[in-house]
Amino acid sequence: MAKITVIGIGPGSLMDMTPRARKAIEDAQVVAGYHTYIKLVESLLDGKEVIGTGMMQEIDRCRMAVEKAAAGQETVVVSSGDAGVYGMAGLVLELVLQRPEGERPEFGGTIAGISAVNAAASVLGAPLMHDFAVISLSNLLTPWELIKKRVDMAGQGDFVIALYNPKSKKRVQNIEEVREILLKYRAPSTPVGIVTAATRPDEKKVLSTLDAFTKEDINMFSLVVIGNSQTYVKEGYMITPRGYGNKEEGL
Repeated sequence: MAKITVIGIGPGSLMDMTPRARKAIEDAQVVAGYHTYIKLVESLLDGKEVIGTGMMQEIDRCRMAVEKAAAGQETVVVSSGDAGVYGMAGLVLELVLQRPEGERPEFGGTIAGISAVNAAASVLGAPLMHDFAVISLSNLLTPWELIKKRVDMAGQGDFVIALYNPKSKKRVQNIEEVREILLKYRAPSTPVGIVTAATRPDEKKVLSTLDAFTKEDINMFSLVVIGNSQTYVKEGYMITPRGYGNKEEGL
C-alpha cells in the first residue's frame, strides 16, 4: 500500500501554489486530475504516470487513483483552487473509507490551496471583509430548487455572495433567476464583481451592478461576487466595510 493525497493547486498560476502542494506533486509517482487542471501543472509532471479524464468523470478518475495507491504507487489527486471547496477531497476520502481496512491505501490528507473565491476577491479589492456565503449554481449534483432556497436565505441574511459555476453554455437562465431573487432584498445598484480566469494569463475583471451584471460575459471560469447592503466601489475597487467606521470616524 502507498499513500493517496488530495492537492489544491490554487487558482491557476504556479506562483499561487503552496510549497507543500508543489512538493507533494514532485514526490508522487501518479498524478490524477481533470484535463484542464493537469495542464496547469504540466511542467511538474515529467516522469510521472498521469491519469487525466474529462468533466463528469470524477468518480472513475478518483477510483483509478485510489487503485494506484492501493497497488503501492504514491498518488496525488489535483483540484484547482482548494481541493476541499467543490474539489475532490470528499470523493477520494469516501472511496478510501469504503474499502476494507486491510485494502485501504493510506490517506495522506488534503493539502489546502488558494481557493477561487480568495483569488477573485484579491483581484476585486476587498469584497469579503464581512460574512459571506459561497454557492455553486451547478445543478448537476444539487437540485435547482435547493440552490434557489440557499440564494434566497443568503439574500435575506445580507451576506456577500460568491457564485461558483455561475453560467455554462447549457445553463444560462439560472443566474438570471439568482438576480431576480436577490433584487427582492438588495438595491439594483449593489456592486457585483466578475473575475474570469483569476491569476491565469487571460485574467479579466469586470465591475457591474446587481441590476446589470448578467449582461456581462460570464462563464464556467468566472467567479461572481455580489456585495451586501454596505458594499461599495471606489476608484475601481470593490469594498465591503468590516465596521471599523463605528470605532473611528472617517473609516
